[in-house]
Amino acid sequence: MAYAIETFSLTKTFSDWWGRGKVFAVDDLNLKIHSNEVFGLLGPNGSGKTTTLKLLLGLLHPTKGRAAVLGGDSTDPKINARIGFMPEESYLYKYLNARETLDFYGRLFALPSKVRQSRTETLLDMVGLKAAANRPVGTFSKGMARRIGLAQALINDPDVLILDEPTTGLDPIGTRQIKDLILQLAKRGKTILLCSHLLADVEDVCDRIAIMYGGRIQAEGMVSELLQQSDKRQIITGPISENVVEKIRQLVQKEQSECVISSPMEKLETFFIKIVAAAQEAAQPTSGAVSTTKIGGFLAGELSEEQQRSATLDKLVSASQLEAISAESLETEKPTAEPSKIASAESSAAVKKDILEQLTTNPTPEDNEQAGKGDS
Repeated sequence: MAYAIETFSLTKTFSDWWGRGKVFAVDDLNLKIHSNEVFGLLGPNGSGKTTTLKLLLGLLHPTKGRAAVLGGDSTDPKINARIGFMPEESYLYKYLNARETLDFYGRLFALPSKVRQSRTETLLDMVGLKAAANRPVGTFSKGMARRIGLAQALINDPDVLILDEPTTGLDPIGTRQIKDLILQLAKRGKTILLCSHLLADVEDVCDRIAIMYGGRIQAEGMVSELLQQSDKRQIITGPISENVVEKIRQLVQKEQSECVISSPMEKLETFFIKIVAAAQEAAQPTSGAVSTTKIGGFLAGELSEEQQRSATLDKLVSASQLEAISAESLETEKPTAEPSKIASAESSAAVKKDILEQLTTNPTPEDNEQAGKGDS
């Protein structure tokens, strides 16, 4: 099996009540995701990301084309049992507690009782909900609901994990934990497809990305290749004097300092906005939201026509402005972690590693046979 996920001219159209005015939510999508890869699917609201996920999961039927997951149809129960899905909103039974919720999803996959119990406790500890295991999930905050949502997506130990906005609503520590978990699962052979508007998170964990607009892929490739500015060079050295500026290679050796020359990386956020802006300038159709700086007529009532025309910017934002704003934001808005939280996170690192090993280790046939006897 060359690809874990593959689509062939996948298309999905929606029409109005009268069957008119078709909207191409996904238009001729050809996507190839390798096994053991973390792939990010990006795009503005309404670009077709969630529709694509639903098509892959068999929750929607394509208008044209087809999708293959793990070499087959995701509606096949044998294939479906190997897929884990965390939706954008965690739709959970609010009267069940966290432990009962995971047991319920384990029963859907026909897991033996001992396997369900073991995985439930492991997952609750891993996502930090051990202390809230007996609380009804209806009383959970959004961040806690996202954590239990991730746990249910992992209860069947899936080969393919599909995550829709996995870090939304999580605190910085929880976000870091989720990203570390994604990387660890990938090292253990899992294939992960994630959608997120938090571009920094995608940049941290993804091997490859695709940016969608109007139901079509506008850019696709390795993160490092897409963001690399090959027309520029960056030189990083150790402490050197001002005289080293000229003939830097020779002078660095005389200064006994190291010199590294490489191509600088463009910020993913900058690249993302550039791709979407280019698609908008080309007047490509989309059924989703469009970024604009136009001022509404009633708001601009006191402006002259010339001022109203000049109020519309030619571009979303220049690369230099974005980088300056991003740098300033990072300095002024960087969250400060409490020492107690940092110490707690560090002290539990070894425990979480052991838990992850347990989670990603498939039960042996002997274990399943013994567990099955326990159910009977």
